[in-house]
Amino acid sequence: MLSMARIRMRRLSSKPLILVLALALISPIRHCHASESIIGSRETCEVEGEDFTVDKIPNTRCFNCLCKNGFVECRKQQCPSIEGCYTLLEPREDECCHRCKGCTRNGVHHGSETEWIEGNDPCRIFACKAGVITESRLHCYTPCSDPIPPPPGQCCPVCAGCHVNGQMVTADRSVTTTEDPCVTCRCNGARLTCAKQACPVLHCLGSRIVHDPGECCPRCKGSGRYLSPPKGACTLGTSVYNSGNQFYLDECTRCTCSNSTVSCVRETCPVHDCPAEHQIALPGRCCPQCPEVEEVRPSCTYAGKTYGDGESWKLDSCKACACMQGKVRCAMPMCPPLNLPCPPNSRLEHPEGQCCPRCVESDGVCTVFGDPHYRTFDGKFYSFKGACKYQLASDCTGHTFSIRVTNDARSTRLSAWTKTIAIKVGDSKVNLGQKMRVKVNGKKVEIPYRVVNRLDVNRTVDGIIVSTHIGIKVLWDGISFLEVSAPTSYRGRLCGLCGNFNSLPKDDFTNRRGKLLQDPQPFGQSWLVGAKKSCVRPKPVANVDRARRCRGRKDHRLCNRLRSQIFDACHKKVNPTMYYKACLQDMCECPTENCYCESFTAYVHECKRLGIQLPHWRKSTRCRTGWDQFSGSGASLGLRFP
Repeated sequence: MLSMARIRMRRLSSKPLILVLALALISPIRHCHASESIIGSRETCEVEGEDFTVDKIPNTRCFNCLCKNGFVECRKQQCPSIEGCYTLLEPREDECCHRCKGCTRNGVHHGSETEWIEGNDPCRIFACKAGVITESRLHCYTPCSDPIPPPPGQCCPVCAGCHVNGQMVTADRSVTTTEDPCVTCRCNGARLTCAKQACPVLHCLGSRIVHDPGECCPRCKGSGRYLSPPKGACTLGTSVYNSGNQFYLDECTRCTCSNSTVSCVRETCPVHDCPAEHQIALPGRCCPQCPEVEEVRPSCTYAGKTYGDGESWKLDSCKACACMQGKVRCAMPMCPPLNLPCPPNSRLEHPEGQCCPRCVESDGVCTVFGDPHYRTFDGKFYSFKGACKYQLASDCTGHTFSIRVTNDARSTRLSAWTKTIAIKVGDSKVNLGQKMRVKVNGKKVEIPYRVVNRLDVNRTVDGIIVSTHIGIKVLWDGISFLEVSAPTSYRGRLCGLCGNFNSLPKDDFTNRRGKLLQDPQPFGQSWLVGAKKSCVRPKPVANVDRARRCRGRKDHRLCNRLRSQIFDACHKKVNPTMYYKACLQDMCECPTENCYCESFTAYVHECKRLGIQLPHWRKSTRCRTGWDQFSGSGASLGLRFP
């Protein structure tokens, strides 16, 4: 992610790698994601959530820039990983990403990192990696005493149940054994299949090959591109081969060069039941062997404990073991590779008790504050001063919930503030009002309050939080600050003043009839609900009168605190400008003297979501919580600074 401003581009130097070859050199290749960086001061913006064009970025088709938190943020198009590839292809004119060279066999093209079978032999596997074809045969592994014959089109027999050495195999995650990490076990419909496959032939220098502990196959480190060999010839490693040449890479691998493509046949070693450190390599033989079979014993000893034959146990969240004929056999899940950092609107999470970390989408948050200002689930920021009842957010697909707000003019001519919130989930209805009043199904309740498996109403430092069993949460400060959180399962299903939660801010002004509008006023009015009597707006006056009156007020002194050192820790993450402007609007017709606090509250909550804590801001700004103001300990709403 790149934050833009007065921008200039620079190229980072890359050093060419030199090979001791007669014909082949590695060509240094410039990758957009590594060799172009953007430097300069950050560009600010005011139209939150809208697309932003940065003229000084070359190849703008590769970037998507928008206004987020008051700064221009540009994200480069996500490209497939090219790590380990030394046969990179240049992007075409309409592309942003480098691709790794694929393979062509019998006139059919196969992408790099893909596998396929040919004919009617499911045990014969072909793999393409960086332009090299590797052919091998599966070795089946059956961790059960009564396997079922292989189903049609499959190579290996299956076992009932989905356990390997005490480790549960789930449909979304494969498992391997610690004795032989090349064994892969998968579960499909309570049927377990385990097999071992030969590693693909690598196309890189020996100095670039690494073998990580516990991994089945070595890999190439880095990326680049070889200069093309003579027409029809092939390069592999540090060698060049003419078309038609056959050669051996090792005792396991026989290769052929044909029309600039290397095709190899590699023997797959059988599955061993002894650890790699105990295996014996024999001269001139492809596969190592285990020592002579020891006497079968009825129990196992591990870490000072004795386990009976067939007994299993867990070592930790990643590894489980079982005692099999006197030997300890262990297995562990195969965690999918993570492309860090996590994609936008997601975070890295490592759930307690689970082996693998994962990128998890963040909940959508819609914020309402002050003289109503709205920040939608997708980040669009706007103001709408309607003083009626409106649909704030609803499930417009499954109709599982709805949230309505009633806005009060508070005796002003042009302003409005959120007065009450009505939350409906199933047959439960929660009403949140001023002074922390809470009603559930029409009856006033004391906090905390709970309806089992339906909802919880609790008190927090910031106000009242309503949590529902469907994942919708509402935070209310008892004055005019409101937050609605929606889980990602509702993405693209919502409608109302908070937008549709589809990750696209540009279409958040979609009205009740599905038409995209440009102005917040008709958009907001389209979500009006209830009878006209719920509208409390006195006769309006012209905007010009309001503007003239507001210019004469001296509210800048109060709102300027948002741009002071009090909030300095967050200024680099969230531009305070739009909250400052919202503050000035709120103070224009403020019926009390502390309307500025709602903009401060909204700003602090946005900072919290980015991991920035501002623990002393209330004391420094004299902004009290709703609990303080309504409990009698905080004096009146009319706080004034000296």
